[in-house]
Amino acid sequence: EQFNVTSYDATAVAIMTLQAFAGMWINTFIVSVICLAGVKKKVLNSNEKILLVLGCSRFAYLFISWLYAFLSIIYPHSLYVHPRLQLVVAIQSFFECYNLWVSVCLCGFYCIKIANFRNSFFIYLKVKIDRIVPCLLLVAVLFSLVISIVAYDITDKVHCNNHNSTGRGSFWKASIKMDEHFFPSFFLTGFGYAFSFMAVIFSALLLLFSLWRHKRNMQRNSMKDLSMDAHIRAMRSILSFLVMYSINFVSLILKMVYATQKGSSLMFLIVVFQYAFPGVHSLILIFSNPKLEKTLLRIL
Repeated sequence: EQFNVTSYDATAVAIMTLQAFAGMWINTFIVSVICLAGVKKKVLNSNEKILLVLGCSRFAYLFISWLYAFLSIIYPHSLYVHPRLQLVVAIQSFFECYNLWVSVCLCGFYCIKIANFRNSFFIYLKVKIDRIVPCLLLVAVLFSLVISIVAYDITDKVHCNNHNSTGRGSFWKASIKMDEHFFPSFFLTGFGYAFSFMAVIFSALLLLFSLWRHKRNMQRNSMKDLSMDAHIRAMRSILSFLVMYSINFVSLILKMVYATQKGSSLMFLIVVFQYAFPGVHSLILIFSNPKLEKTLLRIL
């Protein structure tokens, strides 16, 4: 294949490169601050552990996604089926899914840790949440591995079909086979997106109800405490997450619908937003955390 870079592809790669490296810098900042704090304290709490894992996985996701975009320019007619891209697609799928689930774990952690309910199961979760967090991160790894294995298997099958369908008359047949192979991956990915999206909405509603009830109790007693401030800070953070997740959820669904239409303006906008999402979301996390915000402002 000849190396052919059009102006459209060059512009796309330039924008994605800026977004990817900006996002990698933001997540590197989060990881560095948390690691330095861990060295000083010699221990990390559950919130810091989730942020550390999220920062590392997002850095890896942005780097792999940028590498994938660069390789797709070199092999423009073999976006999903070239053997050199199969492993990259699988790794990208793993980190994309893992980032999503770790973010959901963070929202759930905020909800359980800050919200106040008298339900016995909720109290049990609040007491055991620090022990549950490592298990949730491990479950996220296992689920992401399943998605990445399915993605690798699909790209391998499509690659074999691509080699077996070289004639002009078999192009339509190869396209149908490709759609059939992509369907299980789209179904699993769509189910994971929908479930995580509902989990974030559920966490936001629980925290909002807890904030409303706590505020009503404080108004009756004409007082204000630290729990009120924690509720408001967490609620702002999760509502920001919810807005970002809503846009990201729509873009992910559109990406699956228009996955085969490479080069369309809609697909370009979807990919641009997906590259911006890890950096913007992590920036929201920084300004939601007083320690990270103070360190960032001091550096700037």
